[in-house]
Amino acid sequence: MTATTLDATTALIMIDLQKGITAFAAEHGIEEVLDNSGQLAAAFRERGLPVVHVNVTGGAPGRTAFSRPARELPADWAELVLPVVDGDVTVTKRTWGAFHGTDLDAELRERGVTQVVVTGVATSMGVESTARAAHEHGYHVTVASDAITDPDRVSHEHSLTRVFPKLGETGTTAELIALLG
Repeated sequence: MTATTLDATTALIMIDLQKGITAFAAEHGIEEVLDNSGQLAAAFRERGLPVVHVNVTGGAPGRTAFSRPARELPADWAELVLPVVDGDVTVTKRTWGAFHGTDLDAELRERGVTQVVVTGVATSMGVESTARAAHEHGYHVTVASDAITDPDRVSHEHSLTRVFPKLGETGTTAELIALLG
């Protein structure tokens, strides 16, 4: 397995760390995800590297085998739970991945980003979709293994052990902060 490395211009992308989703993920280790994502955000900011907050306000319209009941979402459902500071980028998506239908790629390229570190919820949905798209857009991808969670433990483990190694690298929060230097 290849050792994790970070490029000089790496961005942090935090997926769906918002009120409606973190409340849903409370029983799946969300406190550790929030703490580790917050530590990474602080470390990236200290080094002048981009921090991206992504929230979701809708879903792709296609049919699925799983029923999605139509319901009114609370007004604060998409409100981010980690602080957004001056210089941070915010992206609102309407599908699982943060690249489709957003200006995320343009924001990253404008900043000269060549690599992304991805954190958030849910591992097998928003995190994996964003990591796949980042890889397809030509970015080096690293997933912070202790800053992601999923309501389905089997799906989480599958993404972490089978999918992410094909898309890039993984590392813990402590390892990634140490690599930032």
